[in-house]
Amino acid sequence: MTHLITWFGRKTLDFFSAVGSVFVLLGRSIGNVHYVHADRVLYIEQLYRLGVRAIPLATIIAIFAGAVAGWQGAYQLKGTLPMRFLGQIVAGGILMEMGPVLTAIVLAGRNGSSIAAELATMVVTEQVDAIQAMGLNPIRHLVTPRVMAMIIMLPLLTMWADFVAIFSGFFISNYFFNLNFSTFFNGFQATFDNQSYFYPGLFKSIMFGISTGVVSCWVGLRASWGATGVGRAAIDAFVISSTLILINDYIVATLLF
Repeated sequence: MTHLITWFGRKTLDFFSAVGSVFVLLGRSIGNVHYVHADRVLYIEQLYRLGVRAIPLATIIAIFAGAVAGWQGAYQLKGTLPMRFLGQIVAGGILMEMGPVLTAIVLAGRNGSSIAAELATMVVTEQVDAIQAMGLNPIRHLVTPRVMAMIIMLPLLTMWADFVAIFSGFFISNYFFNLNFSTFFNGFQATFDNQSYFYPGLFKSIMFGISTGVVSCWVGLRASWGATGVGRAAIDAFVISSTLILINDYIVATLLF
């Protein structure tokens, strides 16, 4: 019993220590944002790597997410409500949940694992120590550009995925259920004019970008030595980021609705 209590207490302290160090890293990274003009090359590079190059993957995910939303929405409406409500159902589901959450989870696997593995490799090969030995700030040059790139690009990719997914849902509705353009997008316009669907999804994507970027950098910088540590950092970054995305999704939805 004593060993169990000791183990539980140690794990609890480790958890709160990890949470505190993540918030410290977030604060230090935000504190270096004012160097954005001097470090603009680093920011542009990360915006391209973590955002622009992720557009094809986000597009593919959005196409199938919109198709599923259109098909499932039509199935739920069949025999209960007129099909003119399908555009509103598809838009609401995509803008609030499917667009932000699916895009964030996919990018947590792509970008989060990449960030963690890259920084872990730099730790293992002592490149981070070399940066510190030269008098440079590794948080400024390694962490802040990646975190800011995730905060900026994840909402933009989410909006692009929403756009693609809604049109994908329309094509499914038109091809299989003969729902014309005006009927579908009149329902979508009613949803968009309400704005209660769009802004929560956008806010969620910002929160997802913060959590994914900071956690991935934190996992990478605390990696242990060796190739095993690099692989473990990539896995931990994806697992923790995905878990935080779902937790943040629940918290934001509870607070806003």
